[in-house]
Amino acid sequence: MCAACQQSDQDATPPASADEQARPEHVTPNVAYEHACAGCHETGKDGAPRTGDPDAWAGRSALWEAVLFEHAQKGYFKMPPHGHDGRFTDDEVAAAAQYMLEITHPDRPRD
Repeated sequence: MCAACQQSDQDATPPASADEQARPEHVTPNVAYEHACAGCHETGKDGAPRTGDPDAWAGRSALWEAVLFEHAQKGYFKMPPHGHDGRFTDDEVAAAAQYMLEITHPDRPRD
């Protein structure tokens, strides 16, 4: 019996990376945010400004919305391109960033 258990452990497939996982069927801004952004922006990992905390976003560029979209798509310092989730298009990543800004600054006028 132990040999059978060991064999099944050896045959186990390692977990798929984000790029290998199936793309979500319905990609909405909040779905892309949950997959590509929330892991860092919900916790403040690696200095990421936290979603829902306007003070964490203070001091950002006056063009912050456009700059954020570019950084989300291409990466910036510790923020990886597409949040290390290559399943989403640049437009979907920008929509996820917009969603994050709307949560954090619901009364702010949009660019």
